[in-house]
Amino acid sequence: MIRERARALYVTPDPVFFFHRKLLVDLAAKNRLPALHEWREAVEAGGLMAYGPNLVDLNRRAAHYVDRILKGAKPADLPIEEPTKFELVVNLKTATALGLTIPPSVLLRADEVIE
Repeated sequence: MIRERARALYVTPDPVFFFHRKLLVDLAAKNRLPALHEWREAVEAGGLMAYGPNLVDLNRRAAHYVDRILKGAKPADLPIEEPTKFELVVNLKTATALGLTIPPSVLLRADEVIE
């Protein structure tokens, strides 16, 4: 990223990147790259911003499916669901460390602002 002079980083929603989110957050901070993540957990670990589905809600929905299957429903008969709860999380401490100003319009839309 540094050799190619990247000006920002988008971290795709991959389980490997989720597992190593602290390493990615630290590398982005070390190289002064603003990073957009899919999961709020990366922002809680120090990432700049995340927009994506809420993992707690996804797991709750998965548990509902397991419950229905255990009660006799056929998996093939269950509808496919897409995430319905998305959230925008912004870390102002990280923004300040990167010398960035997050516009008030973005902060107003955020579900959570970490100060």
